[in-house]
Amino acid sequence: MELKKFKTAIISGILLISLTSAITLKPGDKVTKVRIHTTKGDMVVELYNETPLTRDNFIKLVKQKFYDSTLFHRVIQGFMIQGGDPQSKKAAPGVMLGNGDVGYTVPAEIKADLYHKKGALACARTGDNVNPAKASSGCQFYIAEGKVYSDAELTQMEDRINMGMKQQIFSTIIDKPENAALKQKFIQYQQQSNIDSLRALAATIEPQIDSIYAKSPKFTYTAEQRKTYTTIGGVPHLDGQYTVFGEVIQGLNIVDSIAAVKTGPADRPVQDVRILSMEIVK
Repeated sequence: MELKKFKTAIISGILLISLTSAITLKPGDKVTKVRIHTTKGDMVVELYNETPLTRDNFIKLVKQKFYDSTLFHRVIQGFMIQGGDPQSKKAAPGVMLGNGDVGYTVPAEIKADLYHKKGALACARTGDNVNPAKASSGCQFYIAEGKVYSDAELTQMEDRINMGMKQQIFSTIIDKPENAALKQKFIQYQQQSNIDSLRALAATIEPQIDSIYAKSPKFTYTAEQRKTYTTIGGVPHLDGQYTVFGEVIQGLNIVDSIAAVKTGPADRPVQDVRILSMEIVK
């Protein structure tokens, strides 16, 4: 998974999930809550009905006791805590974790109004280079901790995200078959570190990029998101990239407690933080 600060992928392969055995709840049905018992204390998460595929898969795994005895194997204070790797159940101290999976992924259910406020429950996934559809891991998840941001910082993030859109437009243009010769020149100049020629070549397609960019919808944080991120906090730079499917409604202090533990290589806690069990709250 490429959560910006992460260096290793957590799952391999992109397979569509079969949910024939999953629970089928309707958007208007009662909200499902799950209690997470950990060695640091208990949390209760509420699952969103707006993300039915992800919700049902998580409920299925909870009922199967899949998460019992797994670790929060990657922890970054001020960012998030990640768990759900089945290989973590009996992992020896110091072993790098994060590649375990269940053999399938879940289609992305990224919603603009479900964002990474503190306590958000979201799906881990592999990076866009191998997973352009942003499909979620079938089992690995993370809980956002993050920090409180200023309005100015949020505006800077919006600018960076929108500039990234220009890079995506450039890639789309350069990858067209009719632009094969142009792409080869870019590669050649990059290999030669010929900055002047790269700039001159980029200038030839800049008007085309600007034209498409001007017609494209721009990323902006809503007033609600800005209020949340400047008061409660969270991880705003992940918005629009990962499926958020729930939130912690009890035990945010437990998230902070886990996030504060001492970590070693690959951000694994030196002293294991274990999920003892999960259960549906009746």
